[in-house]
Amino acid sequence: MTRFAPSPTGYLHLGHAYSALFAFEAARQTGGRFLVRIEDIDHTRCRPTFEEATLDDLRWLGLFWDGEVRRQSEHLDLYGQALDELRRLGVLYPCFCTRKQIRAEVEEAGRAPHGPGGELVYPGICRHLSEEERRYRQRQGEAFAWRLDIERALALTGRLQWFDYRAGWVAAQPQLFGDIVVARKDIPTSYHLAVVIDDHVQGVTLVTRGEDLFHATHVHRLLQALLGLEPPRYYHHNLIADSQGRRMAKRNRAVTLRHLRDRGRSPEDIWRLLGLVEVGQPARV
Repeated sequence: MTRFAPSPTGYLHLGHAYSALFAFEAARQTGGRFLVRIEDIDHTRCRPTFEEATLDDLRWLGLFWDGEVRRQSEHLDLYGQALDELRRLGVLYPCFCTRKQIRAEVEEAGRAPHGPGGELVYPGICRHLSEEERRYRQRQGEAFAWRLDIERALALTGRLQWFDYRAGWVAAQPQLFGDIVVARKDIPTSYHLAVVIDDHVQGVTLVTRGEDLFHATHVHRLLQALLGLEPPRYYHHNLIADSQGRRMAKRNRAVTLRHLRDRGRSPEDIWRLLGLVEVGQPARV
């Protein structure tokens, strides 16, 4: 069982097409099912128009999925139940910090720890608040996110590992990310928590996704262990780049499938564009 899980924050591009085809063919070659999930928890950026366009592009490409499309926005109660379990385990704490406060704290300490993706690692400011202060600030209505106390969590789970078909067995190192957010101030969950729950509920046994998400799997493995979920296996495939060597991404204004369709390109043209590329090499578009 595989899945393709885009966020409807823009139109699909060639990198999406490659990732969707990768998951589709992995399912078909093993006699499994190919699922589509819309990861639309970010109500500030996701749009129904982009979801409709996403599903239309997949049909146009000939990538037909099995069963109903799952939308994360329809399952917030399920993610809430997972949060309740994590609180019961004593591995969550409320974080009242703003990004500005976190950045200032890091700069004042004279160091800037960064995670695998280059992001600042949270220095644990609110982890040291007393229970009394936490309750007081919550009663005052101060906005907060829920963070995962990585040290406490690892003390419960012990050492963990996960399997990737390219990297083999990988020792989980979620501490690389610091105390991650598992529920945002404005959204009652996070990417990390929602994706772990969804993969379990949908019965996904093989997660195929871009290698840019390789390190996120360290965190996902920890959440799976805490919640008693069986981990799937993973295949983090190479990313497709444009003619300038930039990886296909929405923030890079990659050529969209919608644009190529408007120019008269066919699905066969898309597969040829991707097929001409050695894995991990630029696509000439």
